[in-house]
Amino acid sequence: MVAAWPDAGFTPLIFIAWLPLLLLADQEENKIRFFLFALLSMFIWNAGTTWWIWNSTAPGAIGAIVANSFLMAIPLWGFHTFKTKYGDRVGLISLMAFWLTFEYVHLNWQLSWPWLTLGNVFAKRIEWVQWYELTGVSGGSLWVLSANVMLFLLIKAAKKSRVATAVGTFAILLLPIVLSFFVRPNKVDEKATTNVVIVQPNVDPYNEKHVAASTEGQVQRLIDLSEKNIDANTKLVLWPETALPVAVWQDQVQQSPQYAPVFEFANRHPDLTLQTGIETIKNYGTEKATNTARKNDSDGTYYDVFNAAVVIKAGEPLQYYNKSKLVPGVETLPDFLLWLGPIFEQFGGTAGGYGHDKEAIAFKVTGNPYITAPIICYESIYGEYTTNYIKKGANLLTIMTNDGWWANTPGHKQHLDYARLRAVETRKWVARSANTGISAVINSNGDILEKRPWDEVGTIKYAIPAIDGETFFVRNGALIFGLALFVMTALLAYHFIMILKKRFIGNKA
Repeated sequence: MVAAWPDAGFTPLIFIAWLPLLLLADQEENKIRFFLFALLSMFIWNAGTTWWIWNSTAPGAIGAIVANSFLMAIPLWGFHTFKTKYGDRVGLISLMAFWLTFEYVHLNWQLSWPWLTLGNVFAKRIEWVQWYELTGVSGGSLWVLSANVMLFLLIKAAKKSRVATAVGTFAILLLPIVLSFFVRPNKVDEKATTNVVIVQPNVDPYNEKHVAASTEGQVQRLIDLSEKNIDANTKLVLWPETALPVAVWQDQVQQSPQYAPVFEFANRHPDLTLQTGIETIKNYGTEKATNTARKNDSDGTYYDVFNAAVVIKAGEPLQYYNKSKLVPGVETLPDFLLWLGPIFEQFGGTAGGYGHDKEAIAFKVTGNPYITAPIICYESIYGEYTTNYIKKGANLLTIMTNDGWWANTPGHKQHLDYARLRAVETRKWVARSANTGISAVINSNGDILEKRPWDEVGTIKYAIPAIDGETFFVRNGALIFGLALFVMTALLAYHFIMILKKRFIGNKA
């Protein structure tokens, strides 16, 4: 599973990666021993694919890898329980239902960390999964599980059923790839008369980014890079996450002396829209308006800090979006872990957590053909959440990120590849501005058309079409997760009915 994952690149191995656990479940009847084997397997997978978190925070990496491994072992333990009690057929169905339900929960609860959702494995083989516009990544997860289950059944098949099982196995392996070639649109390079300029400033996030003394130089670098590349057809300039790094009051950004050059730049180019990441603060007065609000001990007022996006255009009011999908432990804590705030703060997180918007927002600016989805960093791994920007009218996905915290590891490469999945799911182009790289333009088929290397200052100017419309996935969401939840509920209901039947009817007998 480690070798199959982006950026290792041996993707086909994912179709046999689960066989050892399936075969082990056939031999090991002890639930505790199987759980420990499953936990070890999940630990190897997590450590082998997300070890790079260590570069940002060692304790956070240990916590994420251990906790995620334990959570992943739970649906596997459930599969073993059902297989042991009800046989192969029910057991294998429960494996798919339990795992897919786990992925759904892991996408939506407060301790969400869906980096290893199985369907993400095809981010390097985007030509295999053009049908993600119908299913999203949940379809890829189901494909992986189904293929492994069929190979397991093929290994165990009796002679009389081996041919039929082999045919079914190869059909499950190959038909999705064949379908992908039929689903893939033939034309994606629609002619665009306007262009987008993407800036990659390459600011060191550890030693330069949030140092007040260097803010002036950072801002000037962004402006200079932008002005060297814009032309009469440029309608949008995109800067990365927290490109404006000094937190200021959200209602006073235009009066901030640190950012005066930014507004001068916007005024010099009145037909241009600038979209950038910014860190801001919002004051609530003496009322604790949100769970994340922090108290200012000097005057007793409450405030939130936001990892935000803002659009700036001459003569237009500012529009803000405050990052909604926050990184657990670093930007937010689940309600049930708030008491651990002081500990997480020592790991580089925040005791109160960042404030956030409750829903996605699309930026629409007068005179600009691009209605942008202001996706901030971690949010780009959430396929179903991304569809909310499209439902608000977005015709271009604009990802602003800062992957420099992880250094030159597979982390930033995986993150780039996941953006390709969002393009296919929504059939929208992606403009990606990454502080230290990799910035890129991705078309609606998920193809990377142009990019700038890691750890380099650079820009991209590209004529990007604004594409309207909604895919089946955007309109309907992850139906496969819903089906899995239904099957899991039915299985658990049957299981508890059998337990009650045995306890009460069995005792009477």
